[in-house]
Amino acid sequence: MSIYEYLPHELARLGVIVRAGGLDRRQVHAQVRQAQEHVERARVSPAEPHHLSELSIAELRCVQWERIAPVMGREQVAMYARSLDSRAVRREEQRLQRLTADVAETERSGVTAPEIPRHRVCRVGARAVAGRFRPGVPGPVVHLMAAPAEEAARRAWAVHGKDGGLYRRTGCRIASVEQVLPEFGELF
Repeated sequence: MSIYEYLPHELARLGVIVRAGGLDRRQVHAQVRQAQEHVERARVSPAEPHHLSELSIAELRCVQWERIAPVMGREQVAMYARSLDSRAVRREEQRLQRLTADVAETERSGVTAPEIPRHRVCRVGARAVAGRFRPGVPGPVVHLMAAPAEEAARRAWAVHGKDGGLYRRTGCRIASVEQVLPEFGELF
């Protein structure tokens, strides 16, 4: 049985925490403004068919940046450090407890050995096929958890490429797969 080492909200939170490491207050406030702008841009983007979306990822990141800014003031630190952020430390402990409980539950079930692949959140973009191109209309985008990017494309096609699925209705094919969480270099 496959167990998630990181859930999407954990990837977003940890990515921000890693990126914040060593930043001063001014730099953190600049990141807060950028995150807020990203949320506003994502709000006007076309709706996605899943809860995991560009908007939800932008909101998760923004919440973390907005949380880190006052932590620096409260702790009276010149630069952010994860070790001084009690909530970040507590959330990582909770993630490890969740992971341990998931592994123990899988082992108790005895069905299969636990497997913990490094899942990522991938953005799968689609484009209209020749002859069905509509200028100014973007193709649908979905965000999925998958171990390699190729698996994200396979899963997207399995769900949305069937008769009556999103890709068939819109006359689209998968055009791109991009890892969005974690960003390259953030965690693994």
